[in-house]
Amino acid sequence: MSTLRERFRTLHAAGFFIIPNPWDVGSAVMLERVGFEALATTSSGLALAMGREDHEVGFEELCRHVGSLVEAIGIPLSVDGGRLFADTPDGVAANVRALAGIGAAGVSIEDYDPATGTIDSIDIALPRVEAAVAAARETGVVLTARADNHICGVDDFDDTLGRLAAYRGAGADVVYAPGVVDPERIRRIVDEVGGPVNVLLLPDAPSPAELAALGVRRASTGGSLARAAYATLETARGLGG
Repeated sequence: MSTLRERFRTLHAAGFFIIPNPWDVGSAVMLERVGFEALATTSSGLALAMGREDHEVGFEELCRHVGSLVEAIGIPLSVDGGRLFADTPDGVAANVRALAGIGAAGVSIEDYDPATGTIDSIDIALPRVEAAVAAARETGVVLTARADNHICGVDDFDDTLGRLAAYRGAGADVVYAPGVVDPERIRRIVDEVGGPVNVLLLPDAPSPAELAALGVRRASTGGSLARAAYATLETARGLGG
């Protein structure tokens, strides 16, 4: 497992790469087969595969999913950990360790609380990131800290920038603000926060080549691949006998 974690960390050292998000074993194996160097889970894609809405999958179910993917592929896997299924920093750290124990090469933590439908205040979010960072350093996993304002409809870029800077200052290996698509804002994150930056590949986001030119280190697809697959199934309703 340590070798995969080292490979994943090395991917963030220079250049640009795409980390697509499979939603089951079959999609993970296919994405590895076509040449991607690392994969990441998707909470919304996993929920779709289980016939549920996002944030309706429990931690034990996520762990089983991660275990099945780790067993099926030979490249690093990062885990979309959501809020890491814990109300306290100690619980966050314990769940990072649990995911590392299953074989995750990376883990993400976000500041959106599905229980309240709101973004955690920075006073709540930062100690949680600090706990996740400490556990990640113990285990060698790459820790990504997310500021979820924009994907949740809160267009407060100054707050997002401040959060990402705080998370990076706490030791997060990667920072990520899903929903930020404006090139100037992306450049400011890269320049002012520093460290590896992940960007979500949305239809109105810059292209991968443009993101690389902006200094972005990593881009992910989120739940879009799963949604596209299930949308294709919708069009096949009339094919049965």
